[in-house]
Amino acid sequence: MQTGHAVTTPFGRRSLSLGMLATQALAQDVDCEASIDKWKLFRNLCEARQSLGLSDRALIVLNALLTFYPQTELKEEHGLVVFPSNAQLSLRAHGMAPATLRRHLSALIEAQLIFRKDSPNGKRYLRKTRAGENGEAFGFSLAPLLVRSTELEALANQAKTERWQLKLLKERITLLRRNIVKLVELGMEELPHLDWNSHYGRFRMVIEGISRRSTAPDLEPAIDGLECIETEILSLLENKVNSRRTSANESHFERHKHNSNTQHKLESEPGQENRPEEKSEPDWRSAEINAGENLPAIAAASERVNAQIAAQDVKPIPLGLVRQACPEIEAYATNGITNWSDLMRAAVVVRSMLGVSPSAYEEACDILGQENAAVVVACILERAAQITSAGGYLRSLTDRAFKGEFSVWPMLLAQLRAQGTHLNLVPDR
Repeated sequence: MQTGHAVTTPFGRRSLSLGMLATQALAQDVDCEASIDKWKLFRNLCEARQSLGLSDRALIVLNALLTFYPQTELKEEHGLVVFPSNAQLSLRAHGMAPATLRRHLSALIEAQLIFRKDSPNGKRYLRKTRAGENGEAFGFSLAPLLVRSTELEALANQAKTERWQLKLLKERITLLRRNIVKLVELGMEELPHLDWNSHYGRFRMVIEGISRRSTAPDLEPAIDGLECIETEILSLLENKVNSRRTSANESHFERHKHNSNTQHKLESEPGQENRPEEKSEPDWRSAEINAGENLPAIAAASERVNAQIAAQDVKPIPLGLVRQACPEIEAYATNGITNWSDLMRAAVVVRSMLGVSPSAYEEACDILGQENAAVVVACILERAAQITSAGGYLRSLTDRAFKGEFSVWPMLLAQLRAQGTHLNLVPDR
C-alpha cells in the first residue's frame, strides 16, 4: 500500500478546510524509517485526550480504526491507510450508530490525528496491481499519528505529571480537612468558651469553594486557606496545653475518678434520693436568648441561672414540653413519643446519627441522668446544623453539669424561645 503525496479533496458535499490541508501537509513529512507501536500510541492519546479535546467516544472510534491496521507497528513501508466500511467500523466501535460514528470521525479529523483519502467515487478500498500486489488505498490515513507520535508522547507525560500533582494536592486537602475537624472537636471539648463556630464557618467556606473539576491552580489557594485555619486552631490549643502543663495529668485522673462516683450531688431526677436542701425556685424566664444563637451560645447565656440550679431541687421536666421544644426527635421514634422510654430510645438512635460516641453518651447519662441526657440530645438535634461536633459539645455540657454549672431546664426553655414558641406545657400522656 502507498499513501501518496498528492492533495486529496473530500468526496461529495463535504467541503475542504485549511485544517485538512495542514493535516495532509503534515502527513507528507512522515519519516520512512519511523515506526511506533500503535497501542502504545493509543495509550498516549488516552492520557492526553483532554489537551487534544477528544471525547471517550472518539477514542473508541480511533481504537476501531487501529484494529483494521494489520501490523502492530505503524510504519510507512506497511502503508498507513485503512479502508473499513462504516458497517464494519460500527461493529468494532461497539455498535455505534452511523450518525454518531460520522460525528466522531470528524472530531478525529479536526484534531489532525487522521485525514480522509477519498477515492473518485467515495468508496474505501485497496487497489490491486496487475501483478496482484497491493497498490493505492483509499480510506483513512493514519500518517498524522506517526508524524505526531513524539508530540503525543510528550503530551501524555505532561498529563500524567499534572494528574499526579492534582492527586497530591487533593490528598493534602483531605488531610487538612480531617485535621481541622478533629482539632475543632477537641477545641469544643477543651475550650468551649471560645467561638469555634467562626473557625468552622471559615473552613466550610473554603471547602464549598472547591468543585470536583478543580485543577491544581484552583486547589492551591484553598490549601493556603486551610493551612491558615489549621495554624490558628493549633495556636489556641497549644496555648491551652502550655497553661495547663503542670496540672494536666492530675486533672485528667481526677475527672475520671469523679465520673465513677455515683453519689455526686447534681440536679436530681424524678425519684432520686439524697436531694439537696430546697431553695427558692429561680426565675427561669430571666435568661433572654436570641432566636439566632446556637446551642453553645444558649448554654452560655443561661449561666446566670445555672449557679442556682446546681444547688437545689429541680422540678421534673414535662415530656410534653420536650416534644414541643424539640419536635424533630419524634421522627426517630418507631411509634412516636408517648413516654420517656420512647424518648430515650429515640435519643440512642439520634446519638449514633450525630456521631456521638457511646462513651460520651454514657457519661452524660451518668452525670445528668438518662432522661435529662435524652433531652439534651433532642436539643442538640434541633441545632445540629450550627454545631461542629455534637460529641464534643455533649462532653462539654456534661463536664459543666458535673461542676454544677449546667442544667437542662434553661436549655429547653431557651430552645422554645429560639423557635419563637410560647411556653405551653402539654400534659404528659
